[in-house]
Amino acid sequence: MKEIRNLTMLSDFYEFTMANGYYENGMKDTVAVFDAFYRKNPDGGGYAIFAGLNDIISYIKNLHFTDEDIEYFRAQGCFSDGFLEYLKNFKFTGDVYAFPEGSVMFPGEPIVTVKAPIIECSIIETYLLLSMNFNSLIATKTNRIVSSAGDRLVMEFGARRAQGADASITGARAAYIAGAPITSNTYSAKKYDFKASGTMAHSWIQAFDSEYEAFKTYAKMYPTNCILLIDTYDTLESGLVNAMKVFKEELVPRGLTGGVRIDSGDLAYLSKEVRKRLDENGFKDFKIVASNSLDEFKIESLLAQGAKIDSFGIGERLITAKSDPVFGGVYKLVAIEKEGELEAKIKVSENVEKITTPGFKKVYRLYDKETGKAEADYIALRDEEVDDSEPLVIFDPLFTWKMKKMKNYKARQMQVKIFEKGKLVYEEPSLEKIAAYRKEEVASLWDEVKRYDAPHNYYVDLSQKLWNLKQKLIIEAKSK
Repeated sequence: MKEIRNLTMLSDFYEFTMANGYYENGMKDTVAVFDAFYRKNPDGGGYAIFAGLNDIISYIKNLHFTDEDIEYFRAQGCFSDGFLEYLKNFKFTGDVYAFPEGSVMFPGEPIVTVKAPIIECSIIETYLLLSMNFNSLIATKTNRIVSSAGDRLVMEFGARRAQGADASITGARAAYIAGAPITSNTYSAKKYDFKASGTMAHSWIQAFDSEYEAFKTYAKMYPTNCILLIDTYDTLESGLVNAMKVFKEELVPRGLTGGVRIDSGDLAYLSKEVRKRLDENGFKDFKIVASNSLDEFKIESLLAQGAKIDSFGIGERLITAKSDPVFGGVYKLVAIEKEGELEAKIKVSENVEKITTPGFKKVYRLYDKETGKAEADYIALRDEEVDDSEPLVIFDPLFTWKMKKMKNYKARQMQVKIFEKGKLVYEEPSLEKIAAYRKEEVASLWDEVKRYDAPHNYYVDLSQKLWNLKQKLIIEAKSK
């Protein structure tokens, strides 16, 4: 199901005042290059997962200003008539390159690159960043949770705690990409065509005269999806007892299995005791679902305590990425056209991490052919090619004496072209394929990069030519 909303006005106001300034100063057709990248991984992790490209594509395809939009600008009193006339026929005419959705990504590398007239680059900045930042944040958080759960099912149950409807809807999609294939959000499931599921609320049980009656009624109505919530009154002495009674009466005679959900209390202790009693009563194939403010840290702790949990319903801590809720992606000018040629640009700061990497670039991922594992990412200028039939020396951009000679490796260019001269040239894969690709991407990393505590530093290196350009521009900037 495709939904089209005109979100062209969803942009910081200064993007429009700058655009007006460019127009009035004869820069309407000046081509610029911007990179969208981020500076640190959430939760101190070793990598992140890129998501949100679908929304970026939809937004750019639908860029246009309505008569009402233009009248709004006119009423502000700070935009020229010529600029407002220009907006009447505005559309995106440039090129966009991006990592595929579901890609593993690292700080400092250009994830999305835009080459277009500078006004167009400016106007799309806000939406591009909000889509990349939010969706990548939720995908990264979900990936961590899924990793902590091992082979146990993770379900996204965060609709009621999300920061607004859009966060809930798109967050469920980002979670699917990162390995949570079921959502409680029916709207998202319908829109993106994946499974919606749920059990029951405590109110269902309270609405009946007895817990037993509530369970029996539910089992009769939904015998093939019978997960009973057992912690409304007393998890072990009431909920579990009544659940097993209903299982014997309604499911076992039909050759069906079901399960129970625990939403409060000591989940480690309760799950172990529930598992023991289910097994003793002949319900070895019946599952235990756990919920209640879970995340990767709690799941890791529960499993370390021997918790007997088959699947997890994750709500607020997934959909809000509660432990580290800001993904700090930025969008920086790296080149601008002068006399028909692109001139590299740099932003210099006293904070080393805020010094940008100049120029129109591309990213290679270098894999060891024997292990299939990713060894490093290599950022080069757009006109450079990596010949992986030849050895390649890579080095740390800050501590340049740290070098490695790559042999028997495969170089893969990470960015693909999305738009060319304003036309969409990228065939968007299905959500299922994006999720499968994410799984392959994560599997290509060494376990040391994937650990939660003090992950191994994955190197993102610069080509010698790019490194030389960066040092030259830093020196020039400091000498002004």
